[in-house]
Amino acid sequence: MYAWLYRSLPGPTPVRILLVLALLAAGFLLLMEVVFPAVESLMPYSDVAVDPVAAARTAI
Repeated sequence: MYAWLYRSLPGPTPVRILLVLALLAAGFLLLMEVVFPAVESLMPYSDVAVDPVAAARTAI
């Protein structure tokens, strides 16, 4: 799949590398800004609350 993607990109090798990096950055940004916030409420660890006073006491 990755070889097919690389072969289907236009341009010489430096341009292809830049395009692959841009696609990776776009995918990462899409995951961080859209996908992960949308599924955050479905995760089992999203209902954890930390008491800052208790956490400060244990850190001393």
